[in-house]
Amino acid sequence: MPEPKRPGFVVLRQVGKDTWQFLGQVERKQGLTARAARSQAILDATRGRAEAGEVYAAVLRSEWRVALDWQPPSG
Repeated sequence: MPEPKRPGFVVLRQVGKDTWQFLGQVERKQGLTARAARSQAILDATRGRAEAGEVYAAVLRSEWRVALDWQPPSG
């Protein structure tokens, strides 16, 4: 049986009013609070180049997968 993936984040950067750029996936650093882990994920995905004033999102990888699980209405 394959080993489950460790918790991680999908990291995005806002590049326009309604436009987001995918920056990558990073593992969650253990021992950090949720907010600190998200901040660290953004720093990891940007290799420390994230700057104040830029808008980022760090979405839990498991939530990202759940958000993609939909079916069109039938009928």
